[in-house]
Amino acid sequence: MSQSAAPMDGPPSDAVPEFGRIVSTALTKVFGGRIRAVDHLSFAVEPGSVTGFLGPNGAGKTTTLRMLLGLVKPTSGSSTINGVPYYRLDKPLTVVGAALESSSFHPARSGRNHLRVMCAAAGLPDQRADEVLDLVGLRDAGKRKVRTYSMGMRQRLALAAALIGNPHVLMLDEPANGLDPEGIVWLRTFFRQLAAQGRTVLVSSHQLNEVQEFADRVVILDHGRLIRSGSIAELTAGTDTVVVRTPQGQQLADALGRHGVPWEATEDGALRVRIDNPAIVGHIAFQAGVELHELRVDRFDLEQLFFALTRSENATAQPTEPNPEAAP
Repeated sequence: MSQSAAPMDGPPSDAVPEFGRIVSTALTKVFGGRIRAVDHLSFAVEPGSVTGFLGPNGAGKTTTLRMLLGLVKPTSGSSTINGVPYYRLDKPLTVVGAALESSSFHPARSGRNHLRVMCAAAGLPDQRADEVLDLVGLRDAGKRKVRTYSMGMRQRLALAAALIGNPHVLMLDEPANGLDPEGIVWLRTFFRQLAAQGRTVLVSSHQLNEVQEFADRVVILDHGRLIRSGSIAELTAGTDTVVVRTPQGQQLADALGRHGVPWEATEDGALRVRIDNPAIVGHIAFQAGVELHELRVDRFDLEQLFFALTRSENATAQPTEPNPEAAP
């Protein structure tokens, strides 16, 4: 199976500031008058980046995506793509590609025929079906019936369908589900290529550590509310620590204290030092004549960030980014 991901055309050179920008403003959805799936959700997704839309199952991610695409009517609030609601987009398939379901294919059709039906509906040439099959690595499987596809192949076919109109905005719901390790690596590379072309990629997932491998920015939800949004670098800045293990723990702790370096003891007897440079800790230990058995940096990842935020009393705090309605 081909793993190639040939580039597509980027956005026009005369793109307006809102081109490719997704904005959600106070989006709220209440089902049955009492189940608040999404609660006053405001955020912006910028072109030229991959944004992870994160949260546990039931956080409101899919409902939000469906509201952005006009598939679910919000109880209140609004959303825009390219500065207008989805229903006002001219030729929406050429603007937005979406994959919210990986199993909504006729099982008796081949992957190629499914895409050709989409081409006919959108007024696109049949050859576009073959082009997107190549893009997602399904060239050899295109003639097979969809019922013979694995979960990972269905995910690739859903991505091919989202790409059929060569859109500049992609919204994908859990696209890595069912992919094998090779497929996940391919998907990361493909997302980075799309962003490099100036496209907007919004990827919903509950697999926080996986998203960290390809996303530039994240929007984190919990119980339908925005917990935090921003670049991964911004949100995790200053949170790495150094873990050090020594048989002379008290002596090292005293030396760190003399240098004004904060630390705390871990449950397994190590010291966690609140800096991100192990060389500093090693130098202090050397000066104090302390023998070290372990010295490593503990990187603060998205999973740790998410649990820290949702356990915090400030979990409902406002986002760290400016008003999404403001100019980028």
